[in-house]
Amino acid sequence: MTKLGFQLYSARNFQPFSDILPKLAAAGYSAVEGYGAMYAALDDAGLDALKSDLDKNGLTMPTAHFGLDMIEGDPAKVIRIAKALGIEAVYCPYLLPDQRPSDASGWFAFGQRLQAAGKPIRDAGLIFGWHNHDFEFATLEDDSTPQEQILAGGPELDWEADIAWVIRGHADPFAWIESYGKRISAVHVKDIAPAGENTDEDGWADVGHGTVDWKGLMAALQGTKVKYFVVEHDNPKDIDRLISRSITSFNAY
Repeated sequence: MTKLGFQLYSARNFQPFSDILPKLAAAGYSAVEGYGAMYAALDDAGLDALKSDLDKNGLTMPTAHFGLDMIEGDPAKVIRIAKALGIEAVYCPYLLPDQRPSDASGWFAFGQRLQAAGKPIRDAGLIFGWHNHDFEFATLEDDSTPQEQILAGGPELDWEADIAWVIRGHADPFAWIESYGKRISAVHVKDIAPAGENTDEDGWADVGHGTVDWKGLMAALQGTKVKYFVVEHDNPKDIDRLISRSITSFNAY
């Protein structure tokens, strides 16, 4: 059985996390994925307390998101947090709309920027990569996509593939897995509701209760280096339902 993690951003509206971690452990999750806002302001004592809470519930945090501002501005802090929490892979998760390049050369340069920013993190023995949304799959004037340019500009970047965002970007996830499987070290496992449904959850669904072909995708991902699978839902209205139904569906694939 493939081990499954849970992106704690999904539970940000249901804090405290000290109440969420036991639920994840009881449901059978083995790991969680952190995100910047939950640990960026923690001092050493706070990090120790979080690690103790993870240990108490039999959970690890092998992957985590860190904002580009901290990755570039204070990589030593990123590494310190990673070492304290047992993080093995750091992924930069987002680029604000007003910071996004408009052409292929700009996105290639952004890939180079990520490549340079990740060097101290890679040098510390950690995986470093990019986590996509949908905007990376828009067609540029030269018929390439931002995602292609990012990965070309950053040849050592890993990719945490958010499959549902690939689909929302009107791209074929199977084609991307076939072309870039050697770059994928983590996958976000999330689902998309049928058109017009779950509008109060931004159109997302619990894993196995939407339209994404996760059985087929899991078969396709067998040929990649993916090591981490992480459940995510950007705006769930029922965290207990999300936790229980998603892992039940995933374990059937």
